[in-house]
Amino acid sequence: MKIGIVGDYNPEYPSQLATSKALIHSSKKLGISIEHEWVPTDYIHNQMPTIKETYQGFWIAPGIPNSVDGVLNIIKFARENNVPLLGTCGGFQYIIMEYARNKLMMDRAGHEEQEPNSTQLIITKLTCSLVGQTGEIIIKKPSRLFGIYQKTQVVEHFRCNYGLSPEYEAQINEAGLKIVGTDSSGQPRIIELPEHKFFVGTLFVPQLNSTTETSHCIVDSLIEAAVGTEVQR
Repeated sequence: MKIGIVGDYNPEYPSQLATSKALIHSSKKLGISIEHEWVPTDYIHNQMPTIKETYQGFWIAPGIPNSVDGVLNIIKFARENNVPLLGTCGGFQYIIMEYARNKLMMDRAGHEEQEPNSTQLIITKLTCSLVGQTGEIIIKKPSRLFGIYQKTQVVEHFRCNYGLSPEYEAQINEAGLKIVGTDSSGQPRIIELPEHKFFVGTLFVPQLNSTTETSHCIVDSLIEAAVGTEVQR
């Protein structure tokens, strides 16, 4: 079984290094043999048929991709075909962008960091940077994420400067991409598609909490969902 990590790998970026390691930690804990490969975003446009056949799950990694369109294509494919997908930090942001463009038909839905002049800035700069911060997340129940954590309050690491614009929070949530985790002031930190096998975005970086001794429950759940996808195929 293969998990495709969608992003442009930089071994000097701690969050990306932790992404690969977290999959290894969870694989060992679960006793499930998996392979993982980084999928360069420039590669996606010309290789989409091969990508669809190769991977049973995807992780949209932190970092600024070379091809945003490539990332959005993977997210759209996974969302429409019930293929397990996790997005962390930047991945959270691109999940929202894809949903806005293709479900809400917001053709100009943009990211302030890359498209500051967009008329539909769905991803905007946070009031306070979360780079290098840890913070409490309040998890709603019922939700998939409550089922995964079995807690309503957790503490996680952040590396982000951008998040869902308050202007579009209600619209995104009401359209079906549910906000199921917030900070103490109610700002979105976790999103999910409830009807999907596994379609989750976290503004935090769960892989930074994964260790050899203690894998992260969200990563465990991604692998378990992907195993089910492999069996079905």
